[in-house]
Amino acid sequence: MSHPHPELQAPPKLPSGALRIVALGGLGEIGRNMAVFEHEGKLLIVDCGVLFPEEHQPGVDVILPDFTWIRDRLDKIVGVVLTHGHEDHIGGVPYLLRERPDIPLIGSRLTLALIKEKLKEHRIRPELREVKEGDRIDLAPFDCEFVAVNHSIPDGLAVAIRTRAGMVLHTGDFKMDQFPLDGRITDLRGFARLGEEGVDLFMTDSTNAEVPGFTTSERDLSPAIEHVFRTAPRRVIVSSFASHVHRIQQVLDTAHAHGRKVAFVGRSMVRNMGVAGDLGYLKVPEGLIVPLDQLERLPANKATLICTGSQGEPLAALSRMASRDHKIRVGKGDTILMASSVIPGNENAISNVINGLTRWGANVVHKGNAKVHVSGHASAGELVYCYNIVKPRNVMPVHGEYRHLRANADLAIATGMNPDNVVLAEDGVVVDLVKGRAKVSGKVPAGLVFVDAQQVGGVTEATLKDRRTLAEEGVVTVLAIVDADTGKLADRPDFLVRGFVHEPKAFDPAVQVIEKTLARAAGEGIGDAHQLEQMISRDVSRWAHKTFRRSPLIIPVVVDA
Repeated sequence: MSHPHPELQAPPKLPSGALRIVALGGLGEIGRNMAVFEHEGKLLIVDCGVLFPEEHQPGVDVILPDFTWIRDRLDKIVGVVLTHGHEDHIGGVPYLLRERPDIPLIGSRLTLALIKEKLKEHRIRPELREVKEGDRIDLAPFDCEFVAVNHSIPDGLAVAIRTRAGMVLHTGDFKMDQFPLDGRITDLRGFARLGEEGVDLFMTDSTNAEVPGFTTSERDLSPAIEHVFRTAPRRVIVSSFASHVHRIQQVLDTAHAHGRKVAFVGRSMVRNMGVAGDLGYLKVPEGLIVPLDQLERLPANKATLICTGSQGEPLAALSRMASRDHKIRVGKGDTILMASSVIPGNENAISNVINGLTRWGANVVHKGNAKVHVSGHASAGELVYCYNIVKPRNVMPVHGEYRHLRANADLAIATGMNPDNVVLAEDGVVVDLVKGRAKVSGKVPAGLVFVDAQQVGGVTEATLKDRRTLAEEGVVTVLAIVDADTGKLADRPDFLVRGFVHEPKAFDPAVQVIEKTLARAAGEGIGDAHQLEQMISRDVSRWAHKTFRRSPLIIPVVVDA
């Protein structure tokens, strides 16, 4: 199994007729999925998603893939294939189109409808090319064929990319639910047919590679959802991802059967369900959906709300209800149904929301205490089936943290794949398919690009470090008036303290530290205010850490007397 090497260099020139594959996101994390295929001077992109920030990234809205490697060749992109409509696969598209608005977007009907709505907010009118399973289109030098796959959002597609270098089959996100609600199963006959033709590189979803067996069918959730509606004395408030059309369909059907009306809450939920309903992916019984103000006038046992916020996001509807910051007041007898998974890293936030809602007297039903969620990704048993059906020549696990990629690689090897033909790559690692062999050939930049309000890429790891320091350690501004002639203090420095627990007197000993610093600077002939500030900052930081075992952010201001 070839492992990524930290000491990799920039890749050599691509040999004629070969295919280069670089993931700019999605390998080593769950999110910001983006794979770039390079062949005969042209680029094809599969997916362009975002990653949601964690607690140690304060002030960041979303995280994008790094476009540096393709930025000077945007004109060579023949298209962006979108496998399905989840944020971690389409969320980065607006930012890519800001750099070249006419890149064609290729995807299924629902996926394109969702991205079109999203792009309206960015005032971009995209060039769209709708495809469905079974379609084969020419994006020279790439020939793309689309295969139906089942996932937690309708209309998912895998893509087979044929080139002179061989065929790549990219599954997108998928599972093999044999009884999906919309009857559209993952097309294993299609996978087998492509396998017969010869798949040179199989790129497979790794999210659930560590989970043994098979992912439960969506249909198996019906009894638990039915039980909630049968036993709930008052309102039922359902939280789900704003894109989980199948799950919301089950909720609508069950609410209808129990004589309840439904209102959608939250901008993304209203928008996405509007799109899904208009296109017929969401089948809404006549008169079931009502506006929120009308719902509030109904008896509580006739009302159902569907809202966002199942991940404990601070601004989403459910979190605001838990903190009493929403016009919907949750109370005794209300039942909250959290019908979604936990994104890794969000456990604490979700736990806080559950506690908050329970404190107001609500009964919270979640995947920890009822069967109200199944994953959208294939478990180990399904992945092994795929390897045996497709019999690929090379395998490259995608979509997952490193341990998921590794588990997926091990599954491929367990089915008899030669370990040398299984490539474990991470973001930015360059994999070349040359004469039927996939090999790591180098590395390109693929860092995290932070979006902070309107600014893309302005925030760096250093900015975040400062923000974490401000949050945890506080800030001390040191105002020093220095005599330009002598280089000494003209007056006692002022210490302005924020978020640091000690009273200003505690800084008296720091005056001597500053005097010593200035004396050293004078001895070395340093009189430049900026250099003095850097020296003071360093010395006062060291003193503060020794004295208080704390490292506040020190902001020195040197003024000439």
